Amino acid sequence: MPRPLHPTALVTGGNRGIGRAIAAGLMAKGCTVTIGARNPEDGRTTAAALGCLYSHIDLQDADSCFSAVTKSDGFDILINNAGLLGHTSLLSKGSDFDTAMEVMVNAPLDLIRLCTPHWRQTGWGRIVNLSSGWGAHAQGLGGPGAYGVAKAALNALTRALVRDLPDGVKINACDPGWVATRMGGTGAPLTPEEGADTPLWLALLPDDGPTGGFFRKRQTAAW
Repeated sequence: MPRPLHPTALVTGGNRGIGRAIAAGLMAKGCTVTIGARNPEDGRTTAAALGCLYSHIDLQDADSCFSAVTKSDGFDILINNAGLLGHTSLLSKGSDFDTAMEVMVNAPLDLIRLCTPHWRQTGWGRIVNLSSGWGAHAQGLGGPGAYGVAKAALNALTRALVRDLPDGVKINACDPGWVATRMGGTGAPLTPEEGADTPLWLALLPDDGPTGGFFRKRQTAAW
């Protein structure tokens, strides 16, 4: 099926950083964008500034994901961008493992499941999972806490779902690089707009574009 003239898109964590830049980039390409954010004030403020829609999404609350998708009847494009970076050892009682897996693996899968009926009906969809070099086995699963483990699991999910998604739906993961955001810090070399380039490319892939891949700077990256 051809791409919709004005695809609908959901960007989780779209109220700041890379997510906000992706939302703005999708709008510039003619998409109707909804940003998801846990904090209603931040979400509404950003949505008003961008001129897009806002939906309250707390990735630790499955009901909020269900509400956001059902109210929209599904989205053509799903950008699983939201994440968290903890610094506690996996062996500590205070480990962020459960939260990291909920936010960066379980919730993205829930959103994919919720959007799948819409994709079956339309025959077109794009899923972009924001991962990291720290989630690549080829780079040693770096990073603190559970972050690298969760991103590696998100990468695995990206590869495995290819066999289950409806025809016409593409799913890919990407490493946006080290970006100057609240998570990345002010010393990072890339702007949010530069970090958003590959996710935007994957969100609007043509019918002959790749699926089930991991990309950095629009090039295939090692898992």
